[in-house]
Amino acid sequence: MELNMYELAEQLKQLREEKKDAEQRVKDINVEIDKTEYALVQLMVETETQNFTRAGTMFSLTTKTCASAVAGHKDELYSALKENGFGDLVYETVNANSLSAFVKEQIAENQDNVPDWLNGLVNVYEQTSVSVRKSTK
Repeated sequence: MELNMYELAEQLKQLREEKKDAEQRVKDINVEIDKTEYALVQLMVETETQNFTRAGTMFSLTTKTCASAVAGHKDELYSALKENGFGDLVYETVNANSLSAFVKEQIAENQDNVPDWLNGLVNVYEQTSVSVRKSTK
């Protein structure tokens, strides 16, 4: 049996709501995972337990070093890395939404064509979707 437009619209709305609920559930679960892992790490450190096995699963303390740029000093860090021979760690990126908006503007200003200087450098396609919002009525 083929679904009509209203049934498909209702199904889409419901699926998006389910996805939103599932994403929130994943966020909540991740918070609980972080709390539980923190408590387990504390207990293992206090009891000087490097590892143990429970129900066929081994739990081991591991330590990794994490680093991030000091707030407001990212450009200085990138320069220092480049000056000291580690420029291959630095990547330039362009936000996908910003690039899409820019290319759309360029096409509009170029008689609905991608400017020559961008030809072969960007893929342009249109994606049609259905916007779902609560009605004001």
